[in-house]
Amino acid sequence: MAKQLRVVEAGKVEVEEAAELSPASGEVIVEVRRCGVCGSDLHWFKGHGPLPPVCPGHEISGIVSSVGRDVATIREGDRVAVEPLVRCGSCEPCRRGDYHLCAMLNLHGITLPGGMASSISAPAYCLFPLPEGIDFELGALTEPLAVTVHAARLGGVGPGSRVLILGAGTVGLLTACAARHLGAEFVAITARHPQQKAMAESLGCNQVLDPGDFHQVQCEPSVVIETVGGNAPTLGDAMMAVQKGGNIVVVGLFEQSPEINPMLLILKELRISGSMVYNRSGGVADFHTALDILSARADDLTGLISHRFPLEQAQAAFDTAADKHSGAVKVLISPNEN
Repeated sequence: MAKQLRVVEAGKVEVEEAAELSPASGEVIVEVRRCGVCGSDLHWFKGHGPLPPVCPGHEISGIVSSVGRDVATIREGDRVAVEPLVRCGSCEPCRRGDYHLCAMLNLHGITLPGGMASSISAPAYCLFPLPEGIDFELGALTEPLAVTVHAARLGGVGPGSRVLILGAGTVGLLTACAARHLGAEFVAITARHPQQKAMAESLGCNQVLDPGDFHQVQCEPSVVIETVGGNAPTLGDAMMAVQKGGNIVVVGLFEQSPEINPMLLILKELRISGSMVYNRSGGVADFHTALDILSARADDLTGLISHRFPLEQAQAAFDTAADKHSGAVKVLISPNEN
C-alpha cells in the first residue's frame, strides 16, 4: 500500500494512504528511500509559517521505479537525487539557467507532493544520478548542499576568501564544506549547541564561535553567509563583522523584517544578496557541484546524519528535529527501507 505524510496542523503530522502513481510523458516515478527534515519544514511545524497543502519533503533520494514516454536520460533502477524544482523551461530566467526564478516555479514538498511518501512523480530533468559510493542517506543531502553551493557562489567565495558562517544547522555546516570546495582559505562558524560545535570542528572549520562572539573571528571576513533567520539579529551581526566592501548572503528564513543599519551599509559599501535555492549557472548545476562535494567528503558528511526514522514514525522525526536538545543535526525519514 502506498503511503504519504499529511500535515494535520502545526506540530502534528500523520501517515495516510496514497494513490499509486504512474508516469506521464516526460516524467518518472521515484521510489523514495530517504527524505530529510529541512529547517524550512520546521518553520511551519512550529507554527511560524503557512502549512504546506501537499505531502511535505524536498530533500529526496531514491530509485527510479517507472519511466514515462519520451524519457531518454533516466532508466528504471537508477539511483537518484531529486532537484525539486518544476519550471516552464521557456522563459528568459529558465533559458539562462536561472530556473529557480521562473514565474511558473513549483516546488515538490511545498506546492507539489513531496518526498515523505512511498513514491514521487517528477519530470526527468529533476533527477541527478547518484555517483558510486554515495548511498541514499548521503544522496538526501544533495539538496541542502546545493543550497549552500549557490549561496557561496553568490557571495563570490573563491581561492583566498575568508568566510564567516552565522549558524551551524545543517545548512550552516554544509556551507562550510561548500566554501572549502570553492577555495576559501579561512572558514569560521557560529554554533549554539554542542553537537553543532563538534560537527563544525570535524568538518575542519578554522574557528568555532558562540553566536554572540562573532566579533571575535580571527580575521576580517570577506564574505559572511547568514543561515539562521527567524527572529535572530544575525543580519546586523553580519554587517558589523564583514570587511569594508564585503559580501553578505542571506539564506536563513526571517519571520519578521530584521533591523539593519543603513549608515553602516553605506559607509562600508556592503553588498547584501538573497539566496534562493539553486540553479545552473554557467552550464553547471549547483546539484552537480553538490554531488562532487559529497563524493569527495562522503565519510565526513555521513556524520551529519544524527537520526533516522521510518515514515510511520514521522511525528517523532519532526519532534526530534525541532528539539536541538535531542542532539539532532540532520534527521532523515525512510519511506522505503534499503
